[in-house]
Amino acid sequence: MKRLLPALAGLAFISLGLPDGLLGVAWPSIRSYFGVRLDALGALLIVSTLGYVTSSFSSGRLLRRMNLGAVLASSCALTGAGLLGYANATAWPLMVALGIVLGLGAGAIDAALNTYAALHLGPRALNWLHACYGIGAATGPMIMTAVMHAGQAWQRGYVIVGGAQLALAVAFTLTAHWWPNTGGPSAGPGDTTSARMGATLRVPAAWLGIATFFVYSGVEASIGAWTYTLLTEGRRVAPEQAAFIATLFWGSLTAGRVLAGTAGSALQVPTLVRVAVSGVMLGTALVWSNASLLSTGVGVTVAGCACGPIFPLLVATTPSRLGTAHAANAVGFQIAAAAVGLSVLPGAVGLAATTWGIEAIARFCVLFSVLLAAMCEASLRTTVPAPVPAA
Repeated sequence: MKRLLPALAGLAFISLGLPDGLLGVAWPSIRSYFGVRLDALGALLIVSTLGYVTSSFSSGRLLRRMNLGAVLASSCALTGAGLLGYANATAWPLMVALGIVLGLGAGAIDAALNTYAALHLGPRALNWLHACYGIGAATGPMIMTAVMHAGQAWQRGYVIVGGAQLALAVAFTLTAHWWPNTGGPSAGPGDTTSARMGATLRVPAAWLGIATFFVYSGVEASIGAWTYTLLTEGRRVAPEQAAFIATLFWGSLTAGRVLAGTAGSALQVPTLVRVAVSGVMLGTALVWSNASLLSTGVGVTVAGCACGPIFPLLVATTPSRLGTAHAANAVGFQIAAAAVGLSVLPGAVGLAATTWGIEAIARFCVLFSVLLAAMCEASLRTTVPAPVPAA
């Protein structure tokens, strides 16, 4: 029956993507319902990110105290409660407060599942799991669009997804004894002992991993967030063409993960990471060159496809870079750093574009991709020697 665990993990990753997709479509209706300004979305995103970073950073400690299945069950219940709370909120401050609840649940699910996959499933499975997140992020808008097309209020979309989260929490509760103690005292061959958070933070390789994930997520988010603006405001591309090219990035990112999950075993993980990072540099360089609209579209597509496998592959190498005792903590730290990078580096790109002009977007994406290549190379050269067995 434990063979069902990877499938449950895939469903959990789909569930992680669903709320992200819901919000984009629902926001105009939410804003109108509560009578708030357009930029009020920033407050909701900030508090949910705060909750996400808090729980993912602390996931190693949580996994030391609880079975992985129990962590997933409680986190899905928390996320479901947050989503159902959205559907029943009657005041904007309550909606914002519930964002913290949603972030706490999502961060714990993300870090715990990445830790489990890194220790027990391997790089190909990690790519498939992250592709499942893309499926969820793409399905969320379809659910909300269908709800509104049927004449229902935006709250119905959150009820549907919140109910699915609670059903997943029940599934994790029923299968809790199947999951390993991925961060707790070793109770069997499938379990892994975990160091304390302070001990992991004293390992220099842990900080290198934190910085690498911060930069990676910033590169991905910067390309995804600013491509449309670069094309429409900087290069006078028609909005329809610019939207199509921007969409290519996210579609090719998911395709890159599917490709790595399907055929990734043909290359060693370090080689695959180096190929992927080289693809990001090539893609951003093509966008920067602005040779033609076709070359820009190719550059965005190449960069997206290359970005796809980097995150899951770096997660997969965490046990070899830091040792299994530090893996649970390190994965949590890295996931938290990625969440921060998603906000900070795109913000820096926006500031650069305001200061030096729209074309600074392309230049900074190239700069960040080169920095990412250097940090990935340093991370891949960091390994922890295997422990010597006791006599």
